[in-house]
Amino acid sequence: MKQSRKLSFLFTVIVYVLALAVGLFVYTRVRGGVLFRVFAADVAATVFLFLVSLPLENASVYDPYWSVAPVIILPLAMRDFGVWNAGTIALLCCVAYWGIRLSANWAYTFRGYDHQDWRYTMLREKSGALFPLVSLFGIMLFPTLVVFLCLLPALHYIQFGGVNLFTLLGFALCVSAATLQLIADVQLHRFQQKAVNRGQIIRSGVWRHARHPNYLGEILMWWGVFAVLVSVRPGLWLLGLGALTNTLMFLFISIPMAETRMAGYKEGFDRYVKETNRLLPIALKHEKV
Repeated sequence: MKQSRKLSFLFTVIVYVLALAVGLFVYTRVRGGVLFRVFAADVAATVFLFLVSLPLENASVYDPYWSVAPVIILPLAMRDFGVWNAGTIALLCCVAYWGIRLSANWAYTFRGYDHQDWRYTMLREKSGALFPLVSLFGIMLFPTLVVFLCLLPALHYIQFGGVNLFTLLGFALCVSAATLQLIADVQLHRFQQKAVNRGQIIRSGVWRHARHPNYLGEILMWWGVFAVLVSVRPGLWLLGLGALTNTLMFLFISIPMAETRMAGYKEGFDRYVKETNRLLPIALKHEKV
């Protein structure tokens, strides 16, 4: 099965259907408010994926969860305590656009379970016998928590809705962020297909202006969701903790790990760093040769 991309993909679909069943079971059986039950179901589904990853010996089974979970959680919460109006439906569409697009990108790049994300392999080599704990808490539960925190503004907004000028700006930021990710991913895939070797660095399109435009889009997406909430409920500004945590995760974990790896095989990487900003498309002064 691991050597077959199609069988691996089918296996993933089955596993995620079962994870959804586990989450729904916990959601309907746990007592408490909707937010608590959503969180409990979220954790239960994550733990199920972790258990699947053990005999599979591949933590990448968790990879689609980041984009799949919000697309399921938000409609589920809206069914139970959401208000269906123009604002809440627009937010649901924004999150669906982001999640479906990101899931499609995962499906396009998925190679099968004979391959594991290089970050997980690195963590396995470093942690040794402790890798199952690293996988459960670091690879799976931590991102699940981050996504849940990012969703909290949306889960609060759908309880009442409301639209004003700043709400529309929040929606626009969400759509723009997801579209930036779409453009960045398409440009990267096309570049990789034409590249002579993996040591080449993409310096065209949106990648000309930032080293990680896809990560920038991911960061801005959740600030957009937060902006939608505070546009109508400014007193809930503390819920920006999710977007902030997500931003810090990319700034201090995801990007440094990626760039440390790229520095080892990308041609002219040091010069690339000096000439191209990390996230924001701000021109840097080029050193004279």
